[in-house]
Amino acid sequence: MTDENTTTERSGLPGWLSALLFFGAVALLVAAIAWAFPESPTEAAADETTSTSTAAPDEVDVALPTDLTGAEPIADAAEVILPSVVYIQTDSGVGSGVVYDDGLIVTAAHVVQGSDTVRVRFTDGTQVTGTVVGTANGVDIAVIEVDREGLTPASFVSEKPRVGQTAIAVGSPWGLESTVTAGIVSAIDQTNCSVPIGGGAPSCAAMVQTDAAINPGNSGGPLVDRLGHVLGINVSIFTDSGANDGVGFAVPADIVTTYADAIVSGEPIETAFLGVTGEDLSTEGQAGAVITSISPDSSAEEADVQVGDVIIAFDGVPVLGIRDLQAQVRSHQPDEEVEIIILREDEEITINATLGVNTEEVG
Repeated sequence: MTDENTTTERSGLPGWLSALLFFGAVALLVAAIAWAFPESPTEAAADETTSTSTAAPDEVDVALPTDLTGAEPIADAAEVILPSVVYIQTDSGVGSGVVYDDGLIVTAAHVVQGSDTVRVRFTDGTQVTGTVVGTANGVDIAVIEVDREGLTPASFVSEKPRVGQTAIAVGSPWGLESTVTAGIVSAIDQTNCSVPIGGGAPSCAAMVQTDAAINPGNSGGPLVDRLGHVLGINVSIFTDSGANDGVGFAVPADIVTTYADAIVSGEPIETAFLGVTGEDLSTEGQAGAVITSISPDSSAEEADVQVGDVIIAFDGVPVLGIRDLQAQVRSHQPDEEVEIIILREDEEITINATLGVNTEEVG
């Protein structure tokens, strides 16, 4: 029995060699299957996608922007308007101005008050003597003529600005030439009343209000939008300290050009006329302007405005008092039709009126 068992063990393969042969056969079988059935296109695409998405960042080709125009709108606007801005010096102080037309500069009337000639300096350093053509004291606008060619006139907008839009003031605050400050349009149709430069009754005008820093020396300089187009001419600030408190006022561009044209032509300017006098409403309730008298044959009379009526809105702008009404009428043109909302015996009435003509002399 012993001999028989010994013969059997010797006739078989050792255990480790059998295992080796088994796994070798399995490997050959797998290789044969892979050769017979190559990788499918879908699997290849999946592998390719995975490879791309996991590539290192420095291996990804990213297109970078090359045109950054408009990335600095305030700087762009300054570049447009600065060649048109001038420094103005008189015997009594300094101010600013902006080229309005070929050889003509518009500024604030109070900047050139009492002067027939002024010193004008351009951004390139050139200095010339300018002659004061005339002033419109009621709106604080003046025109200066200079003997120099090749000037760059600024572009004046005719539309009202939007509250909240960018506003950029350019001028010479405290004599610091070509200074640029920026903010927003804080309000439009903001009533600002001041005594005209030549004396007389207070005059009220609808102004553009801004929080862009305006200081002494900015007067007469432009307030521009993000394209460098003139929104108005800076004329005053509201302050308790004498310096900028974030409340500045500019004469709207359309009023500037209207009065500047009249000054240059030497002809009286025609302004809108409603034909009423009044006072602020003092009772509680809706604010407005109480009409106390009406001029005969005026547009107010033709529109059936009556004494005692309370005007609460003029052409879409709320009227808080008689000064607001005066300012809004001044901001319109003769023969323009406007919508007026009034309170008459607690009833709200809407009427239309065609504004008349008031002749105003310019100096």
